[in-house]
This record gives sequence, structure tokens and C-alpha cells, in this order.
Amino acid sequence: SFFSSPSPPSFCPYLWMDLLYCLDLLQILVRFLWRRNRRPPFLVLDRFLEQTQAHPDQVFLVFDTHTFTYRDADRTSNRVAHALRSEPGFRTGATVALLMGNEPAFMFTWLALAKLGCPVALLNQHIRTRSLLHCFNCSRATVLLASVELREAVEEVWPTLSQQGVTVLLMGGSQQGVTILPLRGVHSTWDKVDQAPDTPVPRSLRSHMTFNSPAVYIYTSGTTGLPKAAVVTQNRLLTALAVLSSNGVSARDVLYLNLPLYHTAGFIIGFIGSIETGSTIVLKRKFSASQFWDDCRKHRVTVIQYIGEVMRYLCSTPKRHDDQDHSVRLAIGNGIRAEVWREFLQRFGNIHIREFYASTEGNIGFVNYAGKIGAIGRVNFLHLKLFPFTLIKYDTERDEPVRDKNGLCVESKKGETGLLVSMITDIAPFVGYTQNEEQTERKRLRDVLKKGDMYFNSGDLMRLDQDNFIYFQDRVGDTFRWKGENVATTEVSDILTMNKCLKEASVYGVQVPGHEGRIGMAAVTLTDGVEFDGVHLYDHVVRYLPSYARPYFIRIQDTVAVTGTFKQMKVKLVEEGFDPARIQEPVYVLDHTENSYVRLSHHVYSCITSGHIRL
Repeated sequence: SFFSSPSPPSFCPYLWMDLLYCLDLLQILVRFLWRRNRRPPFLVLDRFLEQTQAHPDQVFLVFDTHTFTYRDADRTSNRVAHALRSEPGFRTGATVALLMGNEPAFMFTWLALAKLGCPVALLNQHIRTRSLLHCFNCSRATVLLASVELREAVEEVWPTLSQQGVTVLLMGGSQQGVTILPLRGVHSTWDKVDQAPDTPVPRSLRSHMTFNSPAVYIYTSGTTGLPKAAVVTQNRLLTALAVLSSNGVSARDVLYLNLPLYHTAGFIIGFIGSIETGSTIVLKRKFSASQFWDDCRKHRVTVIQYIGEVMRYLCSTPKRHDDQDHSVRLAIGNGIRAEVWREFLQRFGNIHIREFYASTEGNIGFVNYAGKIGAIGRVNFLHLKLFPFTLIKYDTERDEPVRDKNGLCVESKKGETGLLVSMITDIAPFVGYTQNEEQTERKRLRDVLKKGDMYFNSGDLMRLDQDNFIYFQDRVGDTFRWKGENVATTEVSDILTMNKCLKEASVYGVQVPGHEGRIGMAAVTLTDGVEFDGVHLYDHVVRYLPSYARPYFIRIQDTVAVTGTFKQMKVKLVEEGFDPARIQEPVYVLDHTENSYVRLSHHVYSCITSGHIRL
């Protein structure tokens, strides 16, 4: 069968690791069930309050030159909660959208909203105009809390939000952590958080919360259209508490958090995971390869987070004599390539890399607890019993699973690439996306192994080897990943065709040597009688798209090829990439020095593929 046990010689080397992992898994399950049975419901916030009571003087957060203990965080979040309650238009328990970068105010505000029983939509700070309005509206939020640094982004959507009766508040930094500054036209006075009381927020304000209540909405790009708001319930968040503790992280550890807090990795693993362990968080506004190790040495960091690009960026920095002079013992994350993994260990020393696989909305995850380079996880009997899954054959041309004569999916054999699907159960539920039943249903795959069953379609192609290690191969559909972000091609196409010189646009991702993921490229047709205007198109994409979603290459075509069912044909486009020697049509490249799309020459192509020009 697909999950038949490997032969004894290959199984034995990992037996002890498997047993320890299963023991950890059972302990996590017992602790989770114990918390689930507590009354009133025990939520993530209650774990934070437990930590505050037990270790009030433990350092919770370090940011720039500021240090906040658990007591500080608790009291500041109390003040934020009381200040918010006094704001006209704010209603306890209503959904609030948070538009902030990495700063203490983000964490304090989320804790405050949790105390008020408010679900929180975590908005990507880089989205603008149409995308920002879409993400705000699909969460059904009635309040927008934004960082004062993002005032311009808020003012762009303010006319629409004001018509909807939305309360908009700008949050500014202060010595105490956060200040509320109402946007012009909403209120006439400033309501400063440091003037509010720091007394505990009544528990009755969140008494309506259950394990099925939404805790946060985290946005994920889908195979079509604009970002979707994945619902993370209180139950899911409670489960996520164990993500760091299960990897041996404790209160003695210091975690370096430079990934965006609006993402699953930064919010759930870094922030929520540290609440369980009581670890100290060293928060950084954004990733900086040049400052990374100096920060780690300065703050005596013991645990780092990564995505594949982070590790590659670190390996690309100039070598230093003190590369192995640090206290980091554990790196936890996903997306690291095997060759980067080896180079990282060789250069920076004996750091245990804990690669894992998970998705924001998915119901399945893997952990490479054995440390096998290149694998995203390992499968064992207990894991399979708790979270049943399989890999099924997938037709990439037809963009659908292969089915047999009985209409059931065909399982891939070991060593073959297949689509990862996970059975939807009470232990592994799939909640879906808010206000998007169509996309939620597309993630449900029925009649997989037997009639009437239902699985979660991960959209990821995997491979399982003979030793039960699982490897990520690729993504399916119209979503590709670049700079750690998922890019939905339909949204990019829609924005491109808003430009007056473009009639049609087919967006896809192409591989670039030495880079993880795929960079954006668009095959376009021009509007009749209009010439290609590289400067105008550059201004257009910079205005409407975040940097990771901007097509780096533009290919001019006479027609965009489609199938008989009018789906864009991208397989050949992806294969041809951006090589001007293989493409007879004009290809343009994004040039930030010229603020324009300029013609791609053979010389520039060679510089990109050889690594002399970094993207």
C-alpha cells in the first residue's frame, strides 16, 4: 500500500526519533483535550494571563531599545482595550481589521481586542486601494485600526469606508506603547491610550466566545481572484500554542521574530507560540540580512524563524570571522532548499533546523523532526492515524486530479509526485474562507478513495520516499510563490488590464536560477492602435501592486492562447520562461533605475541567470 512500512534496515535509524515524536504528539493531545474541557472556555488569551500571573517580570518583548515584561504587555493592552471601548463606533465583540507593521502596538492591540472578544482581521500592510478594500470588506469588519505610518494608505480608501460607516483609528507609538489618533473627519479629539486605566478588562466582555468562534482572519492568495480570508478559530489557535513547545522551545529561549506579523509564520508561530512557552520575543520591523547576526549576538537569541529566502539571503552575505559566534541553537520554518540547508550549517555552525509544512487554512502539517536535509516532514503511524492523508495523481495539463473508471482518485506510489489531500475530520477540520463559499468548496475534494468521503485539497504536489520522508515538489493552479508571498495571478491580470495600453494579460511564475519560488511574468496583448508604454505601465504596477506581485517580465503577444473552455494556456509560457533566445516576441524587464519596463537584452538575461543581477 501507499504507506507500507519501509524495510527494517531503513526504518531502524529513525525508530528512536519516531518514538520521541509520538510521545510529544500524545502529550500535546492530552494537554489540548484538558484545556478544551475547562470551563469557562480556555483560550490563547487565558494562557497569556497565566504567564503574566506566574512570571510578571519575565521579558515578553524587546523592540529597538524598548523592553516590555509580561506585566507591561498586560497593562498596556488593558489601556488599549479601555481606550477602544470609549471610542464612538466601537462595539465589543465586533470584528476589527488591523493594518500594522511589526511593532509592539500590533501585539498589544491584538491582546486588547482578544480581551474585548473581538475577532481580528490581519491585513497585509503592503496592500493598497482595491485589494485593501476587498480584504477589509470580506472580513465584515466595522472598525479599521491602522498604524499612523500607513495614513496615506488609509486615506486612499477613506471615502469608501466613510460611506460604509466604518470607524477608522490611527495607532501611533508612544513611550507606553500605543496612542490612538482618530482620522480626520471621524472624531475631533485625540484619545491617548496612556490616559486610560490599566485595570483588568472584565471577562464578561468575551463570555460569548466559544472554541468555534473566529479568533483571527489571515489572508491567503487563492487560485483565482483577490486574497481570501482564512478563518482561524479559537480552537485552531489553541492547537497552535504547541508549535514552539513541541520543538523544545522554553521560557529560557529568546526568539528572533522578523517575519511579518500579519502572516501565519510571524503571528502564529512567533507570537502565539511564544505565549505558550513564555519565551522572550525580539521583534524586528523587517528582515535585514546585514543586521541579522549582530542582532542575534546583541540579544543572545537562541531560536530563529525563517522562510527559504531568509536562509539564502543569510548565506549570500559576505563571510565574516565571527559567523559561528552566536547562541542560536534552533531554526524553525519552511521552504529551505537542500543546498542552502547544507551551506547554512557549514557556515553558521551546528544549528538544528526544524523544517515543517503547514498552510493557513489547511488541516494537515508535517515536521521534519529527524533533520533529514531536503525533507519537509516525516510520516509515522500515529501521525497518519490522527491526520489521514494521501498523495494522488494529478494531471497538470488539465489542472485536476486523475480519476479511475469508478470516478475515484488514483493514489501515487512511493517515489512518485502526487497532490497532497487530507481527510476532513473532527480532529482535522477545514473551516474555509469567510464570505467565500465558492473558494471554500473548491478546496473540498470529494470521492477521493471511496464514494462520499471528503478531503482538503492542499494544492501542493509532494513526494514520499521509501523511508517515509515527504518532500515538497511544486504548487498547482494559478498561484505561485515569490519572496515568501503567494501571488494570485487573476488579481494581477485584472490590475494589468486596467492599464490603457494592455488588452489581455496572462500572468504566471517563471523560475530564476539561484532563487526560491517563481517570479512574476505576464504575456500580454496590446490595445488596438496603442503602443507599449513602459513608463506608464511601470507607474501603474508600482501604484496598484505590492512589490512581490509585480510582473518582472512582460512578453508582448498578438493573441493570448486559451483552451476550448477559454482557460489560459500557460504551460508552454512557463517552459519558455524569459529567455529572449527562445522567444521571438518582444520581452521587457522591470527596471527600477529607469522607472520603466525596458527591452530585455541577451546581456541582461545572462546577468540575471548568472546571478550578477539579483532580483
